[in-house]
Amino acid sequence: MVVWSRFISKKLISGTAIGLVVGASGYLYVTNATERQTVHNSFTTNYEPSPCAKWDWNWDHRDPKSLVKPLKKVDDPESQNDYNKAVEMKKGRAIRHLILVRHGQYNLDGMTDSQRILTELGRKQAALSGERLKHLALPYDEIVRSTMTRAQETAAIIGKSLPHLKLVNCPLLEEGSPIPPEPPVGHWRPEASFFQDGARIEGAFRKYFYRADPSQKSDSYTIIVCHANVIRYFVCRALQYPAEGWLRISLGHASLSWVSIYPDGRVSLRTLGDCGHMPKECLTR
Repeated sequence: MVVWSRFISKKLISGTAIGLVVGASGYLYVTNATERQTVHNSFTTNYEPSPCAKWDWNWDHRDPKSLVKPLKKVDDPESQNDYNKAVEMKKGRAIRHLILVRHGQYNLDGMTDSQRILTELGRKQAALSGERLKHLALPYDEIVRSTMTRAQETAAIIGKSLPHLKLVNCPLLEEGSPIPPEPPVGHWRPEASFFQDGARIEGAFRKYFYRADPSQKSDSYTIIVCHANVIRYFVCRALQYPAEGWLRISLGHASLSWVSIYPDGRVSLRTLGDCGHMPKECLTR
């Protein structure tokens, strides 16, 4: 009798255990099946970008909501309507296109800036880029150039292909050391230059890189002739990439880099260091 009772108890315990396992399995199956029916877009739903990758919509301090007084009466429909109208009035409609051109090859042996003139090849490179810009036939508004000799000459040669454009000088665009690079370069440590040039080059970025004003009715195309360090820094800043990575970018002489700034604050790099319009023998860096 004792043996039979133990047998019954074991059967009950065993059956209960099996029931629990089956029940739990069924629950998990149903739950997983439900989850399997939900498909997430990895880029917009269940992916959280790293802090340094998040886009700052007010990077140029021209986001419409930052230009109007904050809404005080959130529950007041009339106040909300006035606020929305004010924001709408601050919104731009046009795209600003900046075409950054590096100067042509120049005399590296020159002791002063005035002696660092374009080489014969550098003048040919500038002429080729001028023809490329002419063939694009975009409605350019002006050519802005650095005040250093090699940029002045490059812009003047490009201007021959676009004679209707005004040449504008800007000392902020002169070559310099924008920010200590990462990884560092052991043989090149212009700490004082970074301190002085960095603020100037950042000033140039703020002067030219911003979304269009609401008063601008059509897209604009501005040609900026300057230098490799400046352009590389501009590109990193415009794309909100770590600016310390500027030295990882390589640009050919008289190359074209095209940045577009959209009304909502988005920025697109259309070309970087484009030299496709030059024959092989004209490619130098």
